[in-house]
Amino acid sequence: MKKDPSFTPTPTIQVIERMFTLIDVLASRSEAISLKEISEKTGLHPSTAHRILNDLATGRFVDRPEAGNYRLGMRLLELGNLVKGRLNVRDAALAPMRDLHKLIQQPVNLSMRQGDEIVYIERAYSERSGMQVVRAIGGRAPLHLTSVGKLFLAADDPLRVRSYATRTGLLGQTRNSITQLQVLERELSRVKQYGIARDNEELELGVRCIAAGIYDDQGKLLAGLSISAPADRLDEGWLPKLQATAHDISRTLGYHGHQ
Repeated sequence: MKKDPSFTPTPTIQVIERMFTLIDVLASRSEAISLKEISEKTGLHPSTAHRILNDLATGRFVDRPEAGNYRLGMRLLELGNLVKGRLNVRDAALAPMRDLHKLIQQPVNLSMRQGDEIVYIERAYSERSGMQVVRAIGGRAPLHLTSVGKLFLAADDPLRVRSYATRTGLLGQTRNSITQLQVLERELSRVKQYGIARDNEELELGVRCIAAGIYDDQGKLLAGLSISAPADRLDEGWLPKLQATAHDISRTLGYHGHQ
């Protein structure tokens, strides 16, 4: 039986369920909240809320800046930083990439920016599939010629994009390559508008790519997820699946924004 992804299990121990509820209420406000308001929002009797909050304060999960007021404690920040330090974009992406590959039967690439290039750091593909466009791990390509590279350029301010164009000369590799700054700026405007980027045979003739961004807990673009395919086989129907996969990876890394 397939698990419903929207299902959230309820704790079997009542006090733990109440603790989660209290933490969620405290997390909904940046300032300290009075016991009275906490009680109203949670539906817990003030004495019950007070008892659990005091226990949480003992463990530094909750702070009491003044009598009768509570806010989230520093222990949560310490634990959050530990979790964040263990998260690795490649580790978070690998299983979802493989699932996406099974759906579309085309290679899925994970890339990150390094200077004026993107670097392929992981891929999901099958040696048993037919004609494929497989990027080598460790391979590099100019930002302006790749779908993921355009995601990173679109995240830059216009001045930095112009600096990139000056440094690289926007050299092309095919007749479809974007080699003029104004054309690139229009392309990046579309990337910002739609949240996805394309490579229309700009790096290699006969190959097209689509890409979506992967973001961290601060909303910063960390990496890009892309599908590469022979130009006549790229299916626009893959796009929602690609975006959903990139969003799931971002959520694993702490991102709370929308697609």
